Amino acid sequence: MATPESESFVRTFARGLKVIEVLGLRPGGLTLAEVADGVALPRTAVRRFLLTLVDLAFVRTDGKRYWLTPRVLRLGLSYLSTLPYWRDAQPALEELCARVQQSCALSVLDGEELVYVQRQHAKRILPMSPTVGSRLPAHAVSMGRVLLAGLTDEELEQYLESAELVALTPATLTDRDQMHKAILAIRQRGWAWVDGELDESICGLAVPVRDRRGATIAALNVSLPSGEFTQEQAVERFLGELRVAASRLRASDR
Repeated sequence: MATPESESFVRTFARGLKVIEVLGLRPGGLTLAEVADGVALPRTAVRRFLLTLVDLAFVRTDGKRYWLTPRVLRLGLSYLSTLPYWRDAQPALEELCARVQQSCALSVLDGEELVYVQRQHAKRILPMSPTVGSRLPAHAVSMGRVLLAGLTDEELEQYLESAELVALTPATLTDRDQMHKAILAIRQRGWAWVDGELDESICGLAVPVRDRRGATIAALNVSLPSGEFTQEQAVERFLGELRVAASRLRASDR
């Protein structure tokens, strides 16, 4: 695997991607100085990256500020189109949402965060309503813990050693030993319940989406207003529906 210290690591390419990432962090565009600060590179180098991206139509500029163009969506959509279950994700979530009358989502793991790749809102919008591409800390949400439970023992140990388990609410689990036990329990039972650890007003029940070999490739959840359901009630009401939807997506992995 290429690392920044290896001969196979192309630093110029990595820096160009970082420029794109920084430009996507703030609406309205950034100045050259702001981009340079964001990527921690000299302005002369960043200017070359920006002008190259302008020539490639990934970035536009008015001479002072720089901003991304819709062409950048090709990068994200290229990823989504490679997911074997992507074609069936939208109808599967629409059907699940209609059956349970709650917001549903599908996500994948990216480092210490989960990334939403599909989202279906119920009529009642929750206080926190992520959209496709939104990122959340994996340790504090049900889908994140399901995805962490799908890691190998070695990968999970590396995560627990390096992850920043930030307390986002008074209920957030931040003790590494307790987190390890919680994830192992999820791995054993096949579902995760998290209540008020990201936002005090939201809880969620999640299950893994597996490929034909049984490996976890995504997580599927139902988001609920905290206080309306206990864990036992949520499991009884929603777990079966979640598993049916997850099985439908698994069948698409071909």
